[in-house]
Amino acid sequence: MPQKKVLFVDDDKFLLDMYALKFSKAGYDVKTADSSDGGLKILRDGYVPDVLLIDIVMPGVDGLDMVGIVRKERLAPDAAVIMLTNQGASDDIGRAKKLMVDSYIVKATTIPSEVLAEVEKITASKKALNA
Repeated sequence: MPQKKVLFVDDDKFLLDMYALKFSKAGYDVKTADSSDGGLKILRDGYVPDVLLIDIVMPGVDGLDMVGIVRKERLAPDAAVIMLTNQGASDDIGRAKKLMVDSYIVKATTIPSEVLAEVEKITASKKALNA
């Protein structure tokens, strides 16, 4: 079975490193970017992840705007898109729903193993739908 690919986009270097380690140990091919621009560059350069985990609040383009660009440019059309953020405000959640993200995880209340479990659940259900 091919290795699952995940792209993390977050301006918090500590969190990027922590999640990269957690997902690498679980057998994922992990790429990270510390900005939306960095994440878009990785995608435009041809990386096709199974999962995008994106923070909302970042310098420059925010995570929800990044998702809009990814959708518009069809950069990762089959990827599960998960917002991984500390923003629990209903307007952010509303924007995320309009962009049809697959999940919305609030970092402050979720430990990395729970994030991994959620990713596994979402990718399994997406795979079942596409089978």
